[in-house]
Amino acid sequence: MPDPLAPPTPPTPPTPLDRDWTPPEAYDLHRTLSVLARGPYDPAYRADPDGTVWRATRTPHGPAALRLVPGPRIRATAWGPGAEWLLDALPAMLGAEDEPEAFVPHHRLVAEAQRRHRGLRLVRTGLVLESLIPSILEQRVTTHDAYRAWRLLLRRFGEPAPGPAGEVGGMYVMPEPRVFSRIPSWEWHRAGVDGQRSSAVLRAVRLARRLEEATAMELPEAMARLRAVPGIGPWTAAETLQRSNGAPDAVTVGDLHLPGIVGYALTGRRGADDARMLELLAPYAGQRYRAARLILLTGRAPARRAPRARRMDIARL
Repeated sequence: MPDPLAPPTPPTPPTPLDRDWTPPEAYDLHRTLSVLARGPYDPAYRADPDGTVWRATRTPHGPAALRLVPGPRIRATAWGPGAEWLLDALPAMLGAEDEPEAFVPHHRLVAEAQRRHRGLRLVRTGLVLESLIPSILEQRVTTHDAYRAWRLLLRRFGEPAPGPAGEVGGMYVMPEPRVFSRIPSWEWHRAGVDGQRSSAVLRAVRLARRLEEATAMELPEAMARLRAVPGIGPWTAAETLQRSNGAPDAVTVGDLHLPGIVGYALTGRRGADDARMLELLAPYAGQRYRAARLILLTGRAPARRAPRARRMDIARL
């Protein structure tokens, strides 16, 4: 008979699973995966000084944490109930299904960016909600405010990542859809999320299964599936499908800065709008997201003429 006064037995740590993946000869792990990080203090993403990348995510089988050690063979270790699913999806997430060789540059600047970033691949996580929710939080606010909201919501309502990522690294897995649906209005307010964005998140989590089906769809159908939810427009849908589906043509429209950057980089002129950006990217049909990402990597952008947008902390209202 167990002693009722004995201290409780600590839980058995999750058994890690391992997998190796051989990347292409030119491969940049950090540059490829960096689009999954929501700011430098994302509780679900960490890059160590030695190049090791950590991710905490919620798979269809439950939470999981992943450690990726770069090298000629990328060494992947995963913990948690979703570890097996995550390792099965690993090559696609790292860009194995991407076809950068299909991209033909039509501008000298883009050709140079392609040459300098030959190791870039487009990720395909196979997970819609983990990219959709932070994209909703980024609507109409500064990135600082959006990253802060994501960080606070994960630490307040998520769960520690399995294995050392949570025990030592302080990383968190995104809450389950039903947990998001139970967040009180004052907690959204405390995180700086207004009613429009929190309502869009709540609508999305109620339709989580239907939205996750978009990972198996072609881009037009996937865009339509996401945009059928009120509060999810073309900007949010594109930002999501770039990551969940690895969609090379999911160009972001409705962005405050991207049209001006693309227009200036390709023509040297300011003031481009979405229509002008799409006109300039027309030669890259089928690869417009890749073209835009390569343009952003050049760092060529017009100098600011106005001060940065003022932060609005609704939690103080």
